[in-house]
Order: sequence, then C-alpha cells, then structure tokens
Amino acid sequence: MTPIVFLPGMMCDARLFAPQIAALSARHMVSVAPIGGFAAMTELAQDVLQNAPPRFALAGLSMGGILAMEVARLAPERITGLALMDTNPLAELDDVKAKRGPQMEMAQNGQMRAVMREQMIPNYLAEGSDAATLEPLCEDMAEALGSDVFIKQSIALRDRPDQTETLKSYSAPSLVLCGEQDRLCPVARHELMHDLLPNSTLTVLPDAGHLPTLEQPQATTAALTTWLETL
Repeated sequence: MTPIVFLPGMMCDARLFAPQIAALSARHMVSVAPIGGFAAMTELAQDVLQNAPPRFALAGLSMGGILAMEVARLAPERITGLALMDTNPLAELDDVKAKRGPQMEMAQNGQMRAVMREQMIPNYLAEGSDAATLEPLCEDMAEALGSDVFIKQSIALRDRPDQTETLKSYSAPSLVLCGEQDRLCPVARHELMHDLLPNSTLTVLPDAGHLPTLEQPQATTAALTTWLETL
C-alpha cells in the first residue's frame, strides 16, 4: 500500500493526526515529518523529500498543507496523491505579516505560551468542539516544540510563495478538506484550491473548525481513506 507522510500545522506534532495514524497504520506505512528545522518553505520541503519514501501520498494541515504544496512544487513525480486540509495556497497577507513580528518578539522573550493561548488557539476550534481537551493539547504540542521552532515557522509562513501555479499543474488525485467553521482558512480558500487542482475532491465537514483531524476524527479519516483508495 502507498506510504503516507503527514505534515502537521504550526506548533503541532504527530498528536494532531493521532486518530488517523491509529486508523490507517494497519494498511499503510504512516510517518509524520517534523517541520521545525528551517525558516524557509523550500528548505523545509527539501528536508521532507530527503527523509520520505521514494514515492508517497502527502497530507498536510494548515502550515503542513502550505508545506505540502511546496513539496509538490519541487517533486510532483514523487507524490502519488495530495491531501490539503484547512490550509491556504496564497502568499501571506500584509495584515497577517504585521502580526508576526510582535509574536516572534514575545516568543523570544519567553512568552510563547501566552501567544498560543491568547492569540492563536482561540481561533482553532468550532463552537461545540471539545475545547477542554483540545486546547490544552494544542498548548502541550507548542510547549514541546518551543520558541525556536515558533520563530522559524513564523518566518517560513510570512515569506511563503503563492502556490496557485503549483496546484494548476498537479494532476494526481487530491483531497481538499476543511472544517466548515474554520476562521483561519475559510471554506472559500478550499473552493479555490479545488477549482485549481485538475483532479480533486472537496470535503467540507460541519461542526469542525481549523483542526478537523481532532474535532471530527472519524469523518476526516473516512475522507482520507476514500482518497487513498483512488491512488
């Protein structure tokens, strides 16, 4: 069966995909690539490619999806299928860029947990999601990665390229998935990716926000399973 490489979102680790790893590992070789070692998307993508199987399915959420598009730009022939979840194909907007500097300064001064708790995590979950469990998990993942990774990832996101042309030229089976209540990467961004990709399926999950892998794990796994069956 096709190996799967998962790419987690900013300040997340393999726990972001724990339900999917548990469900898919029986039939697939599953790995989660760390994405905190470099401050540029291209270098991060090269690192993924250096450590991945010769050919593999690639699934990324949020920053992981942005990175997945860069991997697809560099080596589309190695990727048997692409799953883009709660992500954005466009370069960063100026108003978002403007927030990065103060956030990085806070992280450098030992206040990364405050940035995550006050500015970032409150935007992750849909109404009705299990915030009592998932918000502490997000804090724990960020704490485990640390402020150095936060700063590198912030720079990589700030300086990322537009991937519109990458998606237009990627023809293998693709899944575009998002939570209906995602405030960070709204449904319209996913409709755009679906329109750009020549061979894609769009799945919008109700009662989920930016982290459907944890908010709606069964529905997310079902969509991924259907996509993998097409590869």
